[in-house]
Amino acid sequence: MTHWHSLLLVLVGFCVPVFSSADCAVLLHGLARSPSSMNPLADALENAGYDVVNAGYPSREKPIEELAPLAIDGGISLCPSNDDPIHFVTHSLGGILVRYYLEKRSISRLDKVVMLAPPNQGSEVVDTLRGLPGFSLLNGPAGLQLGTDEASIPRSLGPVKFTLGVIAGDQTFNPLLSLQLRNPDDGKVSVESTKVEGMTDFVEVPHSHPFIMKAPIVIEQVLLFLRTGGFKHEP
Repeated sequence: MTHWHSLLLVLVGFCVPVFSSADCAVLLHGLARSPSSMNPLADALENAGYDVVNAGYPSREKPIEELAPLAIDGGISLCPSNDDPIHFVTHSLGGILVRYYLEKRSISRLDKVVMLAPPNQGSEVVDTLRGLPGFSLLNGPAGLQLGTDEASIPRSLGPVKFTLGVIAGDQTFNPLLSLQLRNPDDGKVSVESTKVEGMTDFVEVPHSHPFIMKAPIVIEQVLLFLRTGGFKHEP
């Protein structure tokens, strides 16, 4: 074996490959939904190089006070145990769980949060429908806490103190529900009610509440915010 062959073995055959670590993105679905509703977003984030945790939680079985630590601690526990940043991407109720959790405690590795159609100021739809037979059965105790009255958890929370991007939809899927909301709205929450004091950036998109997390333009904006801390705004 020549000197050059020996050198080649050292450089190629015995080198240990170095793998770079990745940020962890925890996804939290909305009320009465499942992790599968976030699958298109999860796929896009994985393709972009993130470690993705598409976390499920029993959204219709417990109040927000119990769901928040259950969902968020559970999601964090599935992230790689290193020092890389953790991001949250949430739909609807998932955003309120993050806000509630972060009012009570901190996440040392927290970097950015993107909320899709969050009822940050509550929803008048809940105020109108809470008394109807079957509402509490379909939406559980957490659903009853998403109104705008004195029982509202979102309205009891203070300004956010983390890097937050909010994406709101302005296309309704249910005109009857939209009659209960300030327009524009997405059929479940008004655009204005998605906003919260302290948010870093905000963008409005032409999509409805149930499907906003699947829209390509929304997924593009999520990826941009996680990378840069801001959204793309059309002139």
